[in-house]
Amino acid sequence: MATTPDHRPWRGVLVATALPLNDDLSVDYDRFAAHCAWLVENGCDGVVPNGSLGEYQVLTPEERAKVVETAVAAIGGARVMPGVAAYGSAEARRWAEQARDAGCASVMLLPPNAYRADERSVLAHYEEVAEAGVPIVTYNNPIDTKVDLVPELLAKLHGEGFVHAVKEFSGDVRRAYRLAELAPTLDLLIGADDVLLELAVAGAKGWVAGYPNALPGASVELYRAAVDGDLDTAGKLYRQLHPLLRWDSKVEFVQAIKLSMDIVGRHGGPVRPPRVPLLPEQEAAVREATERAIDAGLA
Repeated sequence: MATTPDHRPWRGVLVATALPLNDDLSVDYDRFAAHCAWLVENGCDGVVPNGSLGEYQVLTPEERAKVVETAVAAIGGARVMPGVAAYGSAEARRWAEQARDAGCASVMLLPPNAYRADERSVLAHYEEVAEAGVPIVTYNNPIDTKVDLVPELLAKLHGEGFVHAVKEFSGDVRRAYRLAELAPTLDLLIGADDVLLELAVAGAKGWVAGYPNALPGASVELYRAAVDGDLDTAGKLYRQLHPLLRWDSKVEFVQAIKLSMDIVGRHGGPVRPPRVPLLPEQEAAVREATERAIDAGLA
């Protein structure tokens, strides 16, 4: 039977941080440190650097390590859960060890994503990275990885003690109830902003979130109301924010969230190739929804 740490640092609102870049596409570490501190000051429980929103795939190893160290220095390791995804299990384990040595209390790990891995490969992957000795939150994103961590497989991973929580991004909220039956001690984390209310009602213990990068206060209020069962408050906020939250599930989510950050006075900045700027009509839609949120007092 899986054992779960008494302390679960992945609970609450953990922001998958966007990474501020300068005009020359270099990383602005000072702005990133300030951003992490600002998120915590505005009610967020922690940060998840080096996820897809943090453009980890296009960082050098040196940049990727420094991002983790910068976040830890800014807000403390207990509040930092870095993404440690890599094509190879050995490399992912090394990133988990780097996070552990930097003082992080947990890490987030995708399944193998260089090919459509079978169940045995998935189990072996998590077993290898678990050897680093830092608690793992798995990330189910079958849309991008083509590997679907269905509830039965998640229950196996948890039963072996390899993972303690799952960031669920499939969009299928029905899985929450099946997962609770098969692995009741596995924490379900909301993985897509635009199913927040549905998964909160289904018993989610946390939210690995995108749009709090731009709107932390309103986002935290929404999450707290939803998990507390205050559906009047949560429902109103959800309807107000959903035109933005749905961008978290679109291909252009990094560009959209960074644009919203710029609009509210935070520095999102450009993105690194192969990502390209939003199309004019996309930019207009994000700008309009962000300004509407500002006018509603949500920023």
